[in-house]
Amino acid sequence: MAKNLVSRFMPLFNRVLVQRVAVETKTASGILLPESAQKALNEGTIMAVGPGMRTPDGTKLPMELKVGDRVLLPEYGGQKVKLDADEFILYNDTDILGTISK
Repeated sequence: MAKNLVSRFMPLFNRVLVQRVAVETKTASGILLPESAQKALNEGTIMAVGPGMRTPDGTKLPMELKVGDRVLLPEYGGQKVKLDADEFILYNDTDILGTISK
């Protein structure tokens, strides 16, 4: 159901909806890591993109990001949004540090 809510969610202006990449809970050799040893990843996937901002003269500025882009996120910031059981973060497009190519 959350995927349905995400597909219907449209951020306003220059905001993007991001889902963080899941943290690794197991090492390569199969050892389970406790939560205190897990590090938060600053990567995410763009799930929804707003239409963009308008300049004072009314010109629309296009968004540089698109749905499906993998991005590098700032350590702090963003607005947490919960859609059903999934947690997402809403950022301004200028807060995103960069894209990660596949």
